[in-house]
Amino acid sequence: MVTVGIDPHKHVHIAVAVRGDGRPIGTPLTVKNDALLIITLLKWIRSITDGTATWAIEDGRGFARRLADGLLLAGQEVVWVPSRLTAAHRKLHAATGAKSDPVDATVAAHAAIATPDLDRHRIDEHVRELRVLVDYRADLIKRRTMVINQLKAQLHVWLDHTPQDLTRAKNLAMVTTLTSTAQLSPHVRRALAGMTAEIAALNRQIRDLDTTIRQLVSPLAPTLLQVTGISYNSAAVLIAEIGDITRFPSSARLARYTGCAPIPVYSAGQERHRLHRGGNRRLNSVLYTTAIVQKRFSPAAQQLLAHHGPAKGTRGARRILQRHLIDVIHRAMTADQATWQHHITRHHNAA
Repeated sequence: MVTVGIDPHKHVHIAVAVRGDGRPIGTPLTVKNDALLIITLLKWIRSITDGTATWAIEDGRGFARRLADGLLLAGQEVVWVPSRLTAAHRKLHAATGAKSDPVDATVAAHAAIATPDLDRHRIDEHVRELRVLVDYRADLIKRRTMVINQLKAQLHVWLDHTPQDLTRAKNLAMVTTLTSTAQLSPHVRRALAGMTAEIAALNRQIRDLDTTIRQLVSPLAPTLLQVTGISYNSAAVLIAEIGDITRFPSSARLARYTGCAPIPVYSAGQERHRLHRGGNRRLNSVLYTTAIVQKRFSPAAQQLLAHHGPAKGTRGARRILQRHLIDVIHRAMTADQATWQHHITRHHNAA
């Protein structure tokens, strides 16, 4: 079986074909990222093999999304190679420390050969649409937080009283009243009014986005939304980040992906595990928030925390709850996806 490693860039992609034993075939190909991209790649691979290959793309989905879509629609198997994995294999295979585009493409192929369970590329337009909205909302939240912090810093300088929680319209109106009646220069008043107006505009954008996300998530996650602590926005993040739940055959695989599975760190027969600080941090954040909500409102979660708290401590018990939530979420998303009406494009050998 031939594996083609690809190092993607904005204007060109570099491809290297590698045999199963890791030896390269032919010469590297540099192809323009244009309308003839897929045709050029397929002609090239058919000239040096029987046309069957696994395409291992270093994970730069912004640059390589169209490439991956085209290859998948052409019947090719496409896998994503995480950057940390290519970095590790580069150290193993490049004794001189050389780094170039052909080296990166070769390393991506070696990593794919050594790691057969890499994420397979899929096309799901509904999930992609939701991912755009989730990312945009997160960006708006960051912008709003930045402007609120800037405004609060100035209000502490110019006013005696600073309202709390400026995400609320009532408190923003109070800021407007205070700045309009305080003894301020016209320039300072104008600057404070501008920041206040910007926060109000961001609040409206976020509310409108929340409404849109709710409309999109409702038909996709009816079972998931019944889980205590899973809001519409939390469900949107889960769907956007996980996508096709079948890529995780078990909840244990999902737990490792989210950073909720403990890592074995023992030798010489002394068994010990530690917290996994890797994984998808956005998903880990959703699970943490869900666990905190369940601690307050779910009797079953309260019972689990009370049982494990004395031995594991507060944090340890919460991590056990998060791992339990992974099982619940995996079952819920599996049940929900079985009811989806839209088509997900996968390679025929993909799970």
